[in-house]
Amino acid sequence: MPGKVYLVGAGPGDAELITVKGLRCIRQADVILYDRLVNPELLEYAKEGAQLIYCGKLPHYHTMKQETISRFLVKFAKKGQNVVRLKGGDPFVFGRGGEEAEECAINDIPFEVVPGITAGIGAAAYAGIPVTHRTLSKSFAFVTGHQAGDREAEHQWAHLARAVDTICVYMGVSHLPNIVDKLLENGKEKETPIALVHWGTLSGQQTVAGTLETILPLVERAGISNPSMIVIGEVVKLHKKLHWFEEEIAPRLPVIQGI
Repeated sequence: MPGKVYLVGAGPGDAELITVKGLRCIRQADVILYDRLVNPELLEYAKEGAQLIYCGKLPHYHTMKQETISRFLVKFAKKGQNVVRLKGGDPFVFGRGGEEAEECAINDIPFEVVPGITAGIGAAAYAGIPVTHRTLSKSFAFVTGHQAGDREAEHQWAHLARAVDTICVYMGVSHLPNIVDKLLENGKEKETPIALVHWGTLSGQQTVAGTLETILPLVERAGISNPSMIVIGEVVKLHKKLHWFEEEIAPRLPVIQGI
């Protein structure tokens, strides 16, 4: 009998944000394949003898190719082992969890998906930015920043600029100038609030907020890089009032090593 694959969302960084079910999967796993942005504290819950395999990826550099990761899931499960694929955020939100689930299905490997808190919600919340608000935002969208500069995806910015109140952009720091230009070209006002949340939910969290007109020099001066979540919309104005984490809690947290 084959084992089972669990695609587990580890959340955006803070180890305590993992679900109860996700933690149970970690404790019972024979093999854990984990990503770069997974909080290493979570690996301490693995049982004695569990095999831990690092699958971390950096921009323009992949420690392990996606095809190899998917093959490993099937390989270990076919040996009768319980396998956890531990992913930052949520497996099905820009986590390629869908591809890994497909590989399991093709090979008749039982699998479960354990959702996690995605950075678009978690990092924003820790920065005091609600993605929805009764008077400021009735809709939001999650977008990958990698599509900036992609001619086939350029038309999406026109729809986003006009139809969505809050836009959360993943992996978009290197494309920030293009993102700002496209939103302005497609109808967003230059006074539209925007914030970048760097290392969201961790002790090193840093938020830089401005407008589409002012954000680029602010980000450059602050030295903001990936991993960062970009949030665009009127709800960003609430950051100054609701920034509960960075001043009161983050300074008391230990710096997480290894991510």
